[in-house]
Amino acid sequence: MAEISTNSSSADDASLTTRQEYLEAIKLIERLHRQFLEVVKTELDRHGTEDINNIQALILYNIGEDELTVGELTNRGYYLGSNVSYNVRKMVENKYLIQERSTHDRRSIRVRLSEKGLELCTQISDMFDRHADSLEQNKISSDSLRGASSAYRQLERFWVGLLNYNLRGSLPPL
Repeated sequence: MAEISTNSSSADDASLTTRQEYLEAIKLIERLHRQFLEVVKTELDRHGTEDINNIQALILYNIGEDELTVGELTNRGYYLGSNVSYNVRKMVENKYLIQERSTHDRRSIRVRLSEKGLELCTQISDMFDRHADSLEQNKISSDSLRGASSAYRQLERFWVGLLNYNLRGSLPPL
């Protein structure tokens, strides 16, 4: 009997540790995202760019040299639909994006970067290059980043599985 309670206690301890680590990972993801957005904002400020915000700059970067519909942009960038529509409208107004009706489907509106948008995209790309160089100098290896990305992808698959479980009633294996 004592052996069963010891195993149970050990299992409870492991479960508590997993729960604590899970909650810590969630807090870190949220904090890292906010800090990264501040880094992008600082980059915009450094260049005196005041007519676009950090989220919009990242949307531009994700569009790159492609031409996309708002729906494709939402799917590609994992942005919320209403926010993408608002941000696209603001970036068109500020001349970062060119918006045109599709020649094949007149109901569909496509967006692409203007010259101004391409210049900002290059600035953001240059920022990422500086960061990559600085990461190496600060002893953050590509292997460490690969391991972190792997853990993030596992969490993503886990959460998608939970969402699918709620919709379908069965949890797929990871």
